[in-house]
Amino acid sequence: MRARINKPVTWTDVLKVKYSDVRTIVGGYMSTESAVQTGTRDTAYTPQPFGLTADTLTISNYRVLAMTIDEADRHQQNYTSQMEIADFQGKKISEYLEAQMLAQYGSWTAFGVTDLANTGADDSTDITVSAANIDDIIRAIKRKLYTNNGVDFAVEKGIFIVWRPADFEFLEAFVQANGFTEADISLKNGIPVQKAFRYMGVDHYLSTQHTATYLFAGIKGCFEVGILRSTYGKAKFLEDPGLVSGLGIVSRVDYGWNQPAQLIQFSMAINVV
Repeated sequence: MRARINKPVTWTDVLKVKYSDVRTIVGGYMSTESAVQTGTRDTAYTPQPFGLTADTLTISNYRVLAMTIDEADRHQQNYTSQMEIADFQGKKISEYLEAQMLAQYGSWTAFGVTDLANTGADDSTDITVSAANIDDIIRAIKRKLYTNNGVDFAVEKGIFIVWRPADFEFLEAFVQANGFTEADISLKNGIPVQKAFRYMGVDHYLSTQHTATYLFAGIKGCFEVGILRSTYGKAKFLEDPGLVSGLGIVSRVDYGWNQPAQLIQFSMAINVV
């Protein structure tokens, strides 16, 4: 059987993936920060409140992929096995999570024309991506992260952008036209799409499943997905499912999304045409 045409997936690289058998994962962040105060010798200091706010990720969504192979086909065909079908199901589920991740743009901070021009913030006006401005978009994304005090996180976790194929073409054109060593390499070999291409201090990813006109960018691990550990990646093999003579192969995923409130400026929906 011919090799399947798989869709590229990025979610395992850019998200914070939490595998758990707990339905509701409770985290928290410091919502009230104490300020550094002026002290006077031999004078009592004033205690300040310390506040925490709970942040929850609920694993409640459920999707299933079930297939049945007729008993005769199961034994007569020799071009695929039950384990290959289970592997196919795993890839399909991973591709589904990729599309669902990119559909979560409403949970992120908007980035539009005024963000690019540095004349406003959290704008939803569409940007027309081109070879002439793609480097400006990268720099503006980094500037916005830094402005919101994301420097330490950026150094620790890394910055990413998930582009569409058309945008990746502009990126390749810009890389080929600028610099020395990287330009020579990209002219000879193109820019790699295997996982991430690192350029201008950013990991550039490619996906074909963007929803509407939104790119995903920010600091890695600042948007979360919870995966139920005991059901993910575990195909079930059922003899005569539903009294149909044959083999049933069933895979499922239970998942949930969460954008921690204190990290929302580090997950950006880039509004593009």
